[in-house]
Amino acid sequence: MNSQIRPRVAIVGSGISGLTAAYRLQPHVEVTVFEQNDWIGGHTHTVDVELDGMQYAVDTGFIVFNEWTYPRFLTLLDEIGLAHQNTDMSFSVMSETTGIEYAGTNLSTLFAQRSRLFSPAYLIFLRDIVQFNKTAIKDLSEDSIDPSLTLQDYLATMAFSELFHSHYLLPMAAAIWSSDLGDVKQLPALFFIRFFKNHGLLSVTDRPQWYTIPGGSRSYIEPLTRSFRHAIRLQTPVRLVRQTDAGVELFTDHGPESFDAVILASHSDQSYALLDETETQLKSILSGIPYADNEVVLHTDRSQMPKNQRAWASWNYQIQQQPQGVGAVVTYDMNRLQNIQGPHQFFVTLNNTHHIDPSTILGQWSYAHPQFGPESLSIQAQIESVNQHSRIAVAGAWCRNGFHEDGVVSGEKAAIAIQQTLRIYA
Repeated sequence: MNSQIRPRVAIVGSGISGLTAAYRLQPHVEVTVFEQNDWIGGHTHTVDVELDGMQYAVDTGFIVFNEWTYPRFLTLLDEIGLAHQNTDMSFSVMSETTGIEYAGTNLSTLFAQRSRLFSPAYLIFLRDIVQFNKTAIKDLSEDSIDPSLTLQDYLATMAFSELFHSHYLLPMAAAIWSSDLGDVKQLPALFFIRFFKNHGLLSVTDRPQWYTIPGGSRSYIEPLTRSFRHAIRLQTPVRLVRQTDAGVELFTDHGPESFDAVILASHSDQSYALLDETETQLKSILSGIPYADNEVVLHTDRSQMPKNQRAWASWNYQIQQQPQGVGAVVTYDMNRLQNIQGPHQFFVTLNNTHHIDPSTILGQWSYAHPQFGPESLSIQAQIESVNQHSRIAVAGAWCRNGFHEDGVVSGEKAAIAIQQTLRIYA
């Protein structure tokens, strides 16, 4: 290859996966990033709000990260010179069916409703949390969890109370993966327990420090894209990607364009729709991890939080009397998460739009999240091999656990795979 000619690589999608891949590849290739929207960042979406003459920057998508399980994202922030601040990461449940309200912050918040001190069922519920944590850690350390076992099947092997299932474990999983309770039961048990262990969720005391980015998560986008901002094409949806003898052909509404390689850094279902039928193995992988939409509302309606303010937390899960079956109903306390100072209280609520006072709504969006199932681990295990043997590579948070760190890692891996395919060595 002529050393004076830089290979051309297209990246489809400007979420964290695509931006990371572009950032890593830019010194070695001519990158072009295609984005269908008129803004970049994917789930990194900070909203400017003005109330009573005061300005606020409130995150509505990606919000938090931690020191244990986001090492590559933290490295990226260090490289671009961006600071982060400590935040509170706590979880609460409020139930319309039982009236229970609690937060897991400390003993006082666990017994936010003081009458629960005298409830045998509630005390058993707390005992079950401790016992589950011990059992899960033991099973993980002994490598005794069948990879094909679902969370529902795993729980069926244990004699824990229904309250433990319905008011702790399943709500927490639903909140984490923005899924409804039925879907989280189908998570691979091994995937679930590894995630909980790695994030300190199987321990009462040994937990990571969580962070947010001052000024909102969008603050990392400008320094990250500075070296290739000129190469980002907004409002340019890609219609088709196919391999040719010479490389890869990419079609937009402006016609075809030739590249040496392409990284599909979009949601799995979006990437699937861009490939022709010859990409059978890649399409099989992409079809195995679907996405589901979640309604997201930024508002100031305090009724979405627990009635008992002692039970308020950063993440607040709501168990409804008549669930709508549209995903997890969760409210994020943005003042607590982002250390927002001022007289106004901001909340972001998922999937409960019709119960929010319309006069308090500051913005509405729809974000899609990956839905993991029994086959997810085996599907994800194929990605690296496929990426290493093709001029079309895939990336996205769906390639791992569905979070920002996973987007960074998959973007970096896709970039490395393309460098190897094109025989580019730093």
